[in-house]
Amino acid sequence: MRLLSRSARQCSSGGGEVLLRLAQCVPFLIVLLGLGIELSPGHMVYTGPLITAMPALASLTMGPKGTLAAAAGALAVSMISGTLHGAWRGEQVYSNLAGLFVVSLASVTLSRTMQARRQSELDQIRRIAAAAQSVLLRPVPARLGPVRAASMYLAAETGAQIGGDLYEAVQTRYGVRMIVGDVRGKGLPAVRAAAAVLGAFREAAHYDEDLREVMNHCSAALRRESAVEEAAGAEQEGECFVTAVVAQVPDGSVVEVVNRGHPPPMLLRRGRVQALVPGSPEPPLGLEDLVAGPPAEPERYPFLPGDRLLLHTDGVIEARNSANDFFALPEHMESARHARTPREFLEQLHQSLVVHTEDRLVDDVAMVAVDRIG
Repeated sequence: MRLLSRSARQCSSGGGEVLLRLAQCVPFLIVLLGLGIELSPGHMVYTGPLITAMPALASLTMGPKGTLAAAAGALAVSMISGTLHGAWRGEQVYSNLAGLFVVSLASVTLSRTMQARRQSELDQIRRIAAAAQSVLLRPVPARLGPVRAASMYLAAETGAQIGGDLYEAVQTRYGVRMIVGDVRGKGLPAVRAAAAVLGAFREAAHYDEDLREVMNHCSAALRRESAVEEAAGAEQEGECFVTAVVAQVPDGSVVEVVNRGHPPPMLLRRGRVQALVPGSPEPPLGLEDLVAGPPAEPERYPFLPGDRLLLHTDGVIEARNSANDFFALPEHMESARHARTPREFLEQLHQSLVVHTEDRLVDDVAMVAVDRIG
């Protein structure tokens, strides 16, 4: 279901880009059509008035450079027409050239103004997104009890800094607790769902001893948020659910994990990577009604001093290159095993993702890395 939804969004985005490209080609196609008419043996139509409007048409979909290119093309056709048909002796060609100059100047000025306004609006959106990110997805502390930690969030949406992925790491009386999750969907509904889950985790992590209860509080918060969205008449693409994994690092040399339909955490020990795959798969948050029976117990794995644990979203492992190959996370983790800190480790993974995808992510990425030091 999630993959189908993502494919639909990509197709929708790709269709909009194709329409924009076609609209940008229209002024140049009309200029070429005018040139063909002027060069045809049966020339009977004067294309000057039509050609004069092309810079204005180009300014609607292109910046100053594109508008200037359309103006240059229109000028070339007008000059060719005047030369071939002896129009230089009349006044019409000069009036059309003057009109072309005025329209071109106005179109370039308008295009430059619109571009500056769009850039200003985009900068404002980015500032708002950065402020929201500092509240919703704040960086995890560099040191939490027996671990060193770091976090990273990469949004796939152009100009955006937050989306449907979430993460958090807090130190509690039960140990260091972490969550990484992925909301089905994009846009504001996904952000609100992520905020509901994160808020519930930050509260329950300090008061519920059982990791399963922490997850239950997150699920209940998600259901309340979905009910509010439905009551408000907000459009939703199917059921709202969140894949999530919660990990706890207590004082002992272990890590406890509850996984609700999320990619398994990856454990790096002595240069080798192990996926902490759950023995009993659990449904994502919000889809508990689809599975009968009590929830599984938290699973325990050795987590020794010198080990490194990575929690991540599927935007990492589903990132593809131009050959449609998935990102080989275990191999890249092993290549980055010499990174001294979790922050350097995540930066190296980020660079590997950039190279693999040619800096074109199609899904958001959230990662939390922790090193056991004591």
